[in-house]
Amino acid sequence: MTFASATSFSTPVGYQTNLMVYGPGGYEFADFVRVGGPLQLLLAVVTTAGVAALWGA
Repeated sequence: MTFASATSFSTPVGYQTNLMVYGPGGYEFADFVRVGGPLQLLLAVVTTAGVAALWGA
């Protein structure tokens, strides 16, 4: 649950600074999904592999 809340990049409401740039930056919701989705997927894979490597599976 901690990982999920710390890596919520897929929506502008996931973190306070996302909301701060959402309106003034002229971003759309789809921009966050397009960039944040793959980033969140990458971090999920890396974190899972890292946990398995450090603490065993």
